[in-house]
Amino acid sequence: MLTNAKIDKIKPEKKTKRYLDYDSLYLVVDSKSKKHPKGRKYWLCRIEFQGKEYKRVFGEYENITLEEARDFRRDFKTTVRQGLSIIDNDYYKKALLIRRTEGKFLELFDQGKMNGTVHTCNGQEFSGIAISAALRKDDFIFSNHRCHGHYIAHTGDVSGLILELMGKESGTCAGIGSSQHLCTDNFYSNGLQGGSVPVAAGMALSCKKQQKNTIGVVFIGDGTLGEGVVYETLNLISLLSIPLLIVCENNQYAQSTKLSHNLAGDILRRAEAFDIEVFHSNTWELDNLFNDANKSVEFVRKGRPAFHLIDTYRLNHHSKSDDNRDVDEVAKYVKIDPLNIFKDKNIDLYNKMLSKIDNDILKIVKKSEKSVELKGGKYFTSSKLEFSRKYIALDNVGDRVVNRINLFFHESIKTDKSIIFIGEDVLSPYGGAFKVAKGLSEKYPENVISTPISEQAISGLSNGLALGGYRPYLEIMFGDFITLAMDQIINHASKFHHMYNGQVVCPIVIRTPMGGGRGYGPTHSQTLDKFLVGIDNVSVIALNAFIDPKYIYDAIHKNESHPVIVIENKVDYGRFVGNQKIDFYSIERSLDTYPVVRCTPTSNTPTLTLVSYGGIAVDAMDALHDIFKYTELIPELIILSKISRLDVTPIIDSVKITKRIITIEEGGKIFGIGGEIISQVNELLGAGVILSKRIGAKPVPIPSARSTEDWVLPNTTIASDILKEVQNDNHK
Repeated sequence: MLTNAKIDKIKPEKKTKRYLDYDSLYLVVDSKSKKHPKGRKYWLCRIEFQGKEYKRVFGEYENITLEEARDFRRDFKTTVRQGLSIIDNDYYKKALLIRRTEGKFLELFDQGKMNGTVHTCNGQEFSGIAISAALRKDDFIFSNHRCHGHYIAHTGDVSGLILELMGKESGTCAGIGSSQHLCTDNFYSNGLQGGSVPVAAGMALSCKKQQKNTIGVVFIGDGTLGEGVVYETLNLISLLSIPLLIVCENNQYAQSTKLSHNLAGDILRRAEAFDIEVFHSNTWELDNLFNDANKSVEFVRKGRPAFHLIDTYRLNHHSKSDDNRDVDEVAKYVKIDPLNIFKDKNIDLYNKMLSKIDNDILKIVKKSEKSVELKGGKYFTSSKLEFSRKYIALDNVGDRVVNRINLFFHESIKTDKSIIFIGEDVLSPYGGAFKVAKGLSEKYPENVISTPISEQAISGLSNGLALGGYRPYLEIMFGDFITLAMDQIINHASKFHHMYNGQVVCPIVIRTPMGGGRGYGPTHSQTLDKFLVGIDNVSVIALNAFIDPKYIYDAIHKNESHPVIVIENKVDYGRFVGNQKIDFYSIERSLDTYPVVRCTPTSNTPTLTLVSYGGIAVDAMDALHDIFKYTELIPELIILSKISRLDVTPIIDSVKITKRIITIEEGGKIFGIGGEIISQVNELLGAGVILSKRIGAKPVPIPSARSTEDWVLPNTTIASDILKEVQNDNHK
């Protein structure tokens, strides 16, 4: 029985509000801990001295007695009241825990018991410890490839970390993420340099919008200062006053390259240029480091971003065994390493700590040997696609495509304040390049963010907002510019859910107009959908003028919890929805979440299946009579809305009858979506298909001159192009 201690179960965010009496010691049980179902236990001490409050956590994740906790409290009180160094033994013990844990990783790699790679922070441990000591439990951290020290300092979860690197299902992320990709208890890491900075900014913005008074920290290295997205994000967090602390650990090397060979100019001036407060410390003067960590954290908690440069030195090689630095240089830093100095001055205490830590680590390693790896079937199970095969008449809504998209946002934001509309030049009265955002910022100023030209940063910002519980709808002004956001789409948004073993979702929606026909030239006219449809865990939807886009967006908002990319055609914006008609054909849509449109001859059995999507689908419909005239084949047109994940069921239903298929896409046909459609159809029907052809744009940049643009794009020559394909097939 732990007498004279207050035992309570509390929510982390309530902790600082409930324990207000000073000079007290509490045993806290955090029953909400994800990794500790029986509750995370720690001792919390609060004292007041000369009008200031001091707090310290003892024995986190350790089974210490009440008497031991009282001893910790006594030493802590003495330290504070005598003005001595506040870097007590607890922090040295945590640093040693980090160092020995990483040392065990290297040992296990040498024994062939670990897979992948590892990047140790030997010599840098106090950076993460100092920052974490200044944070609250509901603050969050984003880290990088060298994340173990940050992880242990913030979460204390040594067991989960070791099991993760051992590839075990009971690890932090079930062995999926391993060393570089960790997630638990407000901690996230990713191995890509720089990409986590805007994501952290987005999550910090979500905290600000929810008025949580929590902040975010993102750790980067000096090498990451070569990434442009860092500067895009510095600009954003300053403009939007986002409570994010960027901690730059300058260990003087980017992998094997000296800082002087990689970086021009002054590091701190980079942040100062964006009107961001800067702090500067090192890991050899620990009192200053911990004091500065408290200052930088508290500055950010007041609502402004900050940049904290921490000079340090990595004593180990970059990864497992790749060090070419001068041995005398390394030896110099080994000598002044704080943990080595502590060892020399406190050898008995150090050895006592070392023995306990090594024994604890060994127990976890032995436990891991009995644990199992995650089975593939539990990691991913493909859901079955269900196509309704029920069709109804088109909905003629009597309005243009662009107005219906705009209406979706006006109506949806009114009822769901989690929606955030993000993009460049989207504030009223301008309302975006194609006026999709017309009137939104006037009506819902808190839900519209107009950003600088920085596609990668605003994509990352949107990812962070999504992780933080919002529903961001990001507008990329022209589809051509989505290439600038690909890192955030491929290595962040698409990865989070599976990489972190289902612990998070990222419901970002990226909207972007594509297509030619308006004379915008090579970099503003492309249809780049084929670069997007192969990305895991990302749905791609192509709007068309046959289906009400408001219906599509309502379906996305209701049904999708993972990333979605919506392609809007620029020419379609001005078209009326659902008013298409063509003689001798019925036009219907399926009763599906993302409907398929079918243009079927009313009096004859079709002998040719055409498959299209997006803006060119209207041109394909307009060409149906000419196709029959030129080829004497009776075409049926299938128009898709969702092009990834692709359901070919309605196409198969048609090709079973016609035996022929031709795909029509506005982008280049080489390695395009048409090729994937035909591949799947032939896999399922085999010899039952007697004609398979593709129509697409010619493989050159789209010109601005009208007649030349018409020559490059297939929109105006569909019928004649199909005739050529049919004739070529007949001549085989």
